[in-house]
Amino acid sequence: MTHNQTDKITDKSNGDITSDSYHNWRRDIEMVRELGVSIYRFSLSWPRILPSGFPSTINKQGIRYYNNLIDGLLRYNITPMVTLYHWDLPRRLQELGGWTNEQLIGYFKDYARICFENFGNRVKIWTTFNEPWHICEQAYGMDVMAPAYNYPGIPSYLCGHTLLKAHAEVVHMYREVYLPKHRGRIGITLDTSWMEPISSSDEDRETSNMAMQFYLGWFAHPIYKGDYPPVMKNRIAELSRQQGFTKSRLPEFTEAEAARILNTSDFFGINSYTSVLVTKNVNNVGNFPVPSFQHDMDAIETHDQNWPTSGSAWLRVFPRGMYNLLQWIRREYDNPTVIVTESGVSDKGGTNDTARISYYNSYLEAVLDAIEEGCNIEGYIAWSLMDSFEWTSGFTEKFGLYYVDFNDPKRTRYAKASARAFERIAKTNMIDRDYKPHPEIHIPAPSVSNSAVAFGAKSFIRTSIIAISMSYLITKLF
Repeated sequence: MTHNQTDKITDKSNGDITSDSYHNWRRDIEMVRELGVSIYRFSLSWPRILPSGFPSTINKQGIRYYNNLIDGLLRYNITPMVTLYHWDLPRRLQELGGWTNEQLIGYFKDYARICFENFGNRVKIWTTFNEPWHICEQAYGMDVMAPAYNYPGIPSYLCGHTLLKAHAEVVHMYREVYLPKHRGRIGITLDTSWMEPISSSDEDRETSNMAMQFYLGWFAHPIYKGDYPPVMKNRIAELSRQQGFTKSRLPEFTEAEAARILNTSDFFGINSYTSVLVTKNVNNVGNFPVPSFQHDMDAIETHDQNWPTSGSAWLRVFPRGMYNLLQWIRREYDNPTVIVTESGVSDKGGTNDTARISYYNSYLEAVLDAIEEGCNIEGYIAWSLMDSFEWTSGFTEKFGLYYVDFNDPKRTRYAKASARAFERIAKTNMIDRDYKPHPEIHIPAPSVSNSAVAFGAKSFIRTSIIAISMSYLITKLF
């Protein structure tokens, strides 16, 4: 997509060479050690391991690269947390219809089996999918992510249905075949912004809950409660009837399928960066396509102009939203074990990133508040270790704790001020708002200006696991 539809990428760049962790993995491990964290989260690339998508052709160089990375992490007592699928589908499988085709359940299981066979003896924390909402809605319902179908209201729900069944089959395979000898854990990483009601009215509170059920419940409910959220099922079924469909656009699970999906995550992985304000979409004033996910959800999203901005138009800083989200998960799903698998903030570049330091201080405090209120939170993973290619934003938005010189063929990395601040948190288990470290080298932010690490948040001051999740495309592409 980045080659054939360059107008979709802000700076007309592509992901051919991003941070090039394929050649710089030793330096990446060194950076993780510098931070003093104990977990490193990264994703495998299906087409790197199986270029055709099928198990008939295995790329030995891809296997070797991941083995080197995993062994290098373990050499320094850093636990690898590995995601099987992070948005990149082998092209030939997309030509079969991608995730709208249920044949991908078996193909994904074949790919996962090869990963478990090659890496499972050393990887003890797995996730099947990263951000299924993005995989399905932003790729099939909209034209944001590849394959950019822009086909609202139908294929995204087919995608989600297939994906949930594929997740369940891989989890059952892992538990039946590999768990007895590898003794690991496996789950899924979901994502959402917190849906903050625009007012305290009952209608806006109901809209907030509706939006949470559509964004998060779409995938969490089948795993934790055995079916799609009732409000989602009822709304889509009724709208489908009104729109002339003979059945709901949201597929139904058989009893056997629902039972197969139930309880297929050993932890609740959640990615969350920001919050939005929501209010009811009265008479479709949002002018959403009919049908579409947005029209089905029946909510209009806006931002509070008082919330601090970032390098991304969609990302405003509202720490209380993280607390509210964790409390919602606690109430809705009977206080599961939660790992915040991504959280972070963007800017436009530079190394003296004081806004990122402030973000992590405030969001970690919000996580600690949630823990003290009884939320069962095991870890927090910040996005990301280093700057990378940020999808349709190209290289214009930076999330990293480490600066990457993309003009340098070696992709040299430098610690930003935020890396020093996060290192201090990891090594002291304390947040010090007065700590103002200097970056490794001073690189000013562009004039237009105004990335993951994890910690087990059983408390900053009490005990903690600190880890880091790398930017996905870094290991995915090269």
